Amino acid sequence: MNERTTKLLHELVSDGIVPGVSYTMLHNEEEQKEIFGNRQLEPVVKKLIPELKYDVASLTKVVGTTTVILKLVDEGRLAFDDKVIKYLPGFFDARVTIRHLLTHTSGITGYIKNRNELNAKQLLEALYTLHVGPTFENEVVYTDIGMIFLGLIIEKLYAKPVQRVITEIVLEPLKLENSTFTPLQSECVPTELTKKRGLIQGIVHDPKANILREHCGSAGLFMSMEDLVKFSRWLLSEGSRKKFFKTDMVNKLFKDQTPTHNLGRTYGWDLRYNQSNDPCIYHTGYTGTFILIDKKKQDALIVLTNRIHPHAPNNEFLLRRDQIITEYLSEKEI
Repeated sequence: MNERTTKLLHELVSDGIVPGVSYTMLHNEEEQKEIFGNRQLEPVVKKLIPELKYDVASLTKVVGTTTVILKLVDEGRLAFDDKVIKYLPGFFDARVTIRHLLTHTSGITGYIKNRNELNAKQLLEALYTLHVGPTFENEVVYTDIGMIFLGLIIEKLYAKPVQRVITEIVLEPLKLENSTFTPLQSECVPTELTKKRGLIQGIVHDPKANILREHCGSAGLFMSMEDLVKFSRWLLSEGSRKKFFKTDMVNKLFKDQTPTHNLGRTYGWDLRYNQSNDPCIYHTGYTGTFILIDKKKQDALIVLTNRIHPHAPNNEFLLRRDQIITEYLSEKEI
């Protein structure tokens, strides 16, 4: 299946771009998957094996936080164009809506001094000192902050930490049994080896998520490939979705939902387009994870790597990732 894309995935390892790769390609009921390379290079080399959990980083935004927000809208408990101040009265701009946060068009900007040295309470307070800049509503500027605020709205409505809500509302009902915010270290592929934190394994890599822990809606989830395949198949299957949503909430994901409807993002997800110009949903994670789902063609590509092992930033991976997605979108329909 998709020989050129498969070759590019193998070259990530053979060219020394990442230690190892676990990938799955779906097409209707067909499935092609491989695992190759290493999970760890330093301080000792360890082989990559099946069923390990990855720090999926920003895939937390779409698997977890976005899905909970969609559920709340589906139940009529909030609306996409509700103002953020309705739920967070201390928020700093009355114009910003749920839609702005979901589509990264809120324009939230500003600098938090010594951000990574703050504790959770201090960091949450500091978020309210930010402001909305000139890109508001007219540009997509990708940021974690919007998803952290969406997590705080979720906490307000459920009266419990956002990561607990994601577990109860998404992970458990969808039977994502190998997904968790609190994994055992031995079950996880390590991410970066740093002077400050040592070998980061089984603990979230993202600094803000590491501070906020269960109150973070932007990162923190650890998932196995098996569960990402389950999640992708759930999004592709209308029958499965109907047990979770009362309305056609998932179909809304495959449309540009930015305020101007022409900025290339939907609720939570980025949009890419196949050869027939049908929208596909796409998202990446800083640690080296990415997923693309084409509902019209019933296809998906899920790739898990730990590209910042042993050390960040590894910008070559980002170039290769874009090449893989472009090739996959071109090749899968031949």
